[in-house]
Amino acid sequence: MTKSNSPSPKASSKVNAARLSILSNTTLTIIKLAAGITTGSVSVLSEAAHSATDLMASWIAFFSVRVSEQPADERHPYGHGKVESLSGMAEALLIFGAAGYIIFESIHRILHQTPPPKVDIGIMIMAFSMITNILVSGYLFNTAKKTDSMALEADAQHLRTDIFTSLGVVIGLVLVKVTHIRWMDPAAAIVVALMIFHAATQLTVNALAPLMDANLPDEEIDVIKRNILSDNRVLAFHKLRTRKSGSARIIDAHILVDDNLSLVEAHALTELLEDRIREGLPNCEITLHTEPYREEQRHQYLFHGGPPPKEMDKAKDENASSDKRGAKEFHDRDRHKES
Repeated sequence: MTKSNSPSPKASSKVNAARLSILSNTTLTIIKLAAGITTGSVSVLSEAAHSATDLMASWIAFFSVRVSEQPADERHPYGHGKVESLSGMAEALLIFGAAGYIIFESIHRILHQTPPPKVDIGIMIMAFSMITNILVSGYLFNTAKKTDSMALEADAQHLRTDIFTSLGVVIGLVLVKVTHIRWMDPAAAIVVALMIFHAATQLTVNALAPLMDANLPDEEIDVIKRNILSDNRVLAFHKLRTRKSGSARIIDAHILVDDNLSLVEAHALTELLEDRIREGLPNCEITLHTEPYREEQRHQYLFHGGPPPKEMDKAKDENASSDKRGAKEFHDRDRHKES
């Protein structure tokens, strides 16, 4: 049977959302640039620069969501999901650059008394920009939530920032119109740039977490723990580790079961627990390692300095003490050989 090469519905929705962002940012960049040149408003020009960086970010998001949905291969056994985090970092760097340019240009306008801008056209363009970004960012956030895409979430966050920065520009232009004070326009642009800096900083933090293999959020870890302990045959668990790669959640843990549980029963139990975790958390790659409860206690006591096994009788405790001396000698011999 031939495998279909057509993209999954999830991948298609991510790519379509990224295409919409490209179209929206292209339109807004052209309109804002034309309006900024016509009006002479530095705040409108700063918004054009911001939209231009958003356009580059949209292209980065577009390529990253396509790559991230490629299946795992021999060279990338965990898939390609982390490319979305790299995309978020690249987008953050672009935003920092745009904010720096806006501040530089604004200070230049304040120091060199430039003619006051023609505010009416600028106000109309900024109002149009806000409405467009409200609609597009809402769609991107919704798609990012459904597909668990960091690249789309970062793109949506850019557009959400644009809404507030456009509002700041409108306020600055209105103040120029009312007060006739020229520096109000570049001052509003500086406020816009500071807001952009804040958004870029937050985006950097969010993008770094998956790259540094940070744990999943506490509420998701609680879901994992509840499901692991949902079966009475699980006596305990330890070494729970979680991380994220793109939209994929990678989970591994050691579960402790009765020493007399058969291999077939232990396998069936891990399959059941993995299915329960997947019901609570989508798109998970789970590895559960099964250990015999009392034997693991004994192992921890002998080799890792753990407390004496509580369920062993006195004779077995004496045995364990003897074994522990033997284990120490074994490690000592290993050290001697290495030296």
